[in-house]
Amino acid sequence: MKNKIWAGLFLLLALCACDDRKKTTAVQEEQAPVVTVKAPAFNADSAYFFVEKQVRFGPRVPNTPTHRRCGDYLISTLRRYGAQVTVQEFVAEAYNGTRLQSRNIIGSYLPTASKRILLAAHWDTRHVADKDSTRKREPIPGANDGASGVGVLLEIARILNTDTTGPRVGVDIIFFDAEDYGIPDFEDHSKYPDKQFYCLGSQYWGKNLHKPGYSAYFGILLDMVGARNATFFKEGLSMQYAGGIVNRVWDVANYLQFGQYFLNDVNHQLGTDDHVYMNTLARIPSIDIIDLKPDTGFGHYHHTHRDDMSIIDRNVLKAVGQTVLQVVYDEDAPVVQ
Repeated sequence: MKNKIWAGLFLLLALCACDDRKKTTAVQEEQAPVVTVKAPAFNADSAYFFVEKQVRFGPRVPNTPTHRRCGDYLISTLRRYGAQVTVQEFVAEAYNGTRLQSRNIIGSYLPTASKRILLAAHWDTRHVADKDSTRKREPIPGANDGASGVGVLLEIARILNTDTTGPRVGVDIIFFDAEDYGIPDFEDHSKYPDKQFYCLGSQYWGKNLHKPGYSAYFGILLDMVGARNATFFKEGLSMQYAGGIVNRVWDVANYLQFGQYFLNDVNHQLGTDDHVYMNTLARIPSIDIIDLKPDTGFGHYHHTHRDDMSIIDRNVLKAVGQTVLQVVYDEDAPVVQ
């Protein structure tokens, strides 16, 4: 009788231990580390310099000398930071028939890697200040709307060049041109039906990839990522095409304690931005990190002359840059020779 009792107790203890092991395993799975490889520190001062450098050229409107000089600077900087550079020269037709001499600028790191990550921003600026109360027909500085995303990516390029230990995944940095030459608010939009005049550079690239058959595991677009008091909601189209990537980026941001910028609420769908064509034409699941608030929309500076260096915040550049860099470093893939 005693032997049966002891046997029953042993069986009960064994079952409890097994159950505890299952619970422990489940907890471990739930608490899997958000970050597995620590990325280098993103230098916000350096990113700020890159933003300021672009603004000093003046408005980067296609067909202007300042636009050409800034494009040359971006090309030479990517080359200086070790990227394999491809330049797509193309002519885009604007809403008013103007032929825009344009360039998409692509910098590739580890070009032989089979697994690739695409990082993008637009480098041109709005040709009119159509949301301003004065000087509506003059171009804007474009410190946040254009230069901030490029500045963050140039700093990432600098880090990729200096850090010889990783990541082991291919990275393509694309600066899209002719993004912001859409129809001004003061024009009669009924004269220009059924055509998308924004994002001309990404539309061209999506139809004429810089390498035949090019693809990437996912893409991240940076647009207006440097203004003071910026907040980044989960944009609707990004959730539709690449919800898993959105959640991954926001999880990393919160892990890095940037949750005051990366909010977990889903925002309405943005119908016009470069990530639309990264998804629909290039068919690369892509997300948009953009300062767009559900209630008030874009910031007070948007498409005005107030979009200058006075609104740029190093803390915001740091939050975005460190988050994107960390996401890239956590994608570990061998190089295919």
